[in-house]
Amino acid sequence: MRQLIIDTETTGLDPRQDHRVIEFAALELVDRRPTGRTLHLKLDPEREIDLGATEVHGMTWDDLRGRPTFRDAAAEIIEFVRGAEWIIHNAPFDVDFLDVELARIDAPACGTLATRIVDTLAMAREAFPGKRNNLDALCERFGVDHAQRTLHGALLDAQLLSEVYLAMTRGQDSLAMDLPRAASGAADAPGAAPAGPRPAVIVLAPTPEELAAHRAYLDALDTSSKGRCLWLALEREAGEPA
Repeated sequence: MRQLIIDTETTGLDPRQDHRVIEFAALELVDRRPTGRTLHLKLDPEREIDLGATEVHGMTWDDLRGRPTFRDAAAEIIEFVRGAEWIIHNAPFDVDFLDVELARIDAPACGTLATRIVDTLAMAREAFPGKRNNLDALCERFGVDHAQRTLHGALLDAQLLSEVYLAMTRGQDSLAMDLPRAASGAADAPGAAPAGPRPAVIVLAPTPEELAAHRAYLDALDTSSKGRCLWLALEREAGEPA
């Protein structure tokens, strides 16, 4: 099974007030093992970023001017994410933003592109009612080193969530978030895969720079956690590089 850990950063809180996606990251798992394939994009929002959002992720419009817009990057994003199960922390937030961005360019909605969308925040609230269940709290609960997370960032947060998700779901069934499909019928029920043959998925390999940054992060995480980095543990078990 192909799964994607997905995260975004945005200019603000409400896409219906013209707030935009400014960073997108997706990390691939196949049969619950990280493949090392990622898609990571920073995007020009063509507007100012709210101060409150900048305080969360550290990015301003000046940092992003001249980068591709969501429209420019949409085909690349769609080809990478189509036909996979998506795993997102607080999925309604990211899905809402992505749906609005996709609607602007008349592209299929998230509920059509994904075979299923799993909300890890909903999973955590069900498993740990009454406790803090944000990403930092879950990292602490499952022993995932998040010391480098001084600001939010889509790629780093997706890497951390991948470790949290794998720890949370060992021996458990995941909890899917029901989303309406574009058309009616049994094949279009929430969580069902689209009927008929799926379009071919084009796998976009990371650049050498992205691979080097990913490896450096994992090595630092493994060192600081005294060999407890789940991502590298799975890699060592498989005998293949992540």
